[in-house]
Amino acid sequence: MKKLEVGIIGGAGYTAGELIRLLLNHPETNINFVYSTSNAGNKLYKVHQDLIGSTKIVFSSEINKNVDVLFLCLGHGNSKAFLEKNSFSAHTKIIDLSNDFRLTENKNFEGKEFVYGLPELQKEAIKSAKYIANPGCFATALQLAILPLAANKLLEKDIHINAVTGATGAGTSLSATTHFTFRDNNFSHYKAFTHQHLGEINQTIHQLQNDYNNDVIFIPNRGNFSRGIFATVYTKYDGSVEDAKKIYKTFYKDAAFTFVSDDEIHMKQVVNTNKCLIHLTKHNHKLLITSTIDNLLKGASGQAIQNLNILFGFEETTGINLKANYF
Repeated sequence: MKKLEVGIIGGAGYTAGELIRLLLNHPETNINFVYSTSNAGNKLYKVHQDLIGSTKIVFSSEINKNVDVLFLCLGHGNSKAFLEKNSFSAHTKIIDLSNDFRLTENKNFEGKEFVYGLPELQKEAIKSAKYIANPGCFATALQLAILPLAANKLLEKDIHINAVTGATGAGTSLSATTHFTFRDNNFSHYKAFTHQHLGEINQTIHQLQNDYNNDVIFIPNRGNFSRGIFATVYTKYDGSVEDAKKIYKTFYKDAAFTFVSDDEIHMKQVVNTNKCLIHLTKHNHKLLITSTIDNLLKGASGQAIQNLNILFGFEETTGINLKANYF
């Protein structure tokens, strides 16, 4: 059977590097081109140095508008601008990794309707979609922590979230807070109460529990490690922890990559994988939900491949059964 011809727009960043690595090892895909205005003519492995020996593909200044699937790995706001200037064939499916089309008010663009690509929530809609808005990294970890409660109309009070992400979450562009001298032996918060992924999170909560009328209070943090997200989420819950586990395990019983652990979890269990692990505990009337993912995989490129698999009817885990960097 003929492999899918794949194009990548914006090939030099962290998510594009992970996407290329996954696609090179995916049995159903062939990378047709990787477009990058800043690196045209350079070999991929000159930028993504972990790819040396894996590919001789060079960055392209040309775009094939007839590929089967197109991944947009552009900065936020740039996907919309790119699609305004470039059109693709009627059969080309698009998976966008920016935040341009994630919210309901932005999902329709020039006749294209983007479906929000969180498989644990939208699998049936993804199957019949043509255009996918891949979720954000924090949004993925936090929604997976909350979805079962919202689906069972069990959210009553404010949701409190404290979560930390690695340096790759900030992208490849250097800033004062991404330099080694700042990150090393350091810890800080940013965008308290205002993080851009709150829009996705609130949208999903209201999709499942429309009458929820409380706040999602989110404090994001910068960690002194490269990749991964670890989140602690707590809210009022009157049931027992055993009841909560049943609800979560039932909700995720058919999920390919999201698992509820009976033991406490840590980030090394998921880094370099497409998994999300969840753990539950109870203190008085508070349910604590712990959630952890790899921000570049389940939070970006791995989930994009998961969406590709669903779109084209492949086994959901194809090409993304990955081993964690546990030791």
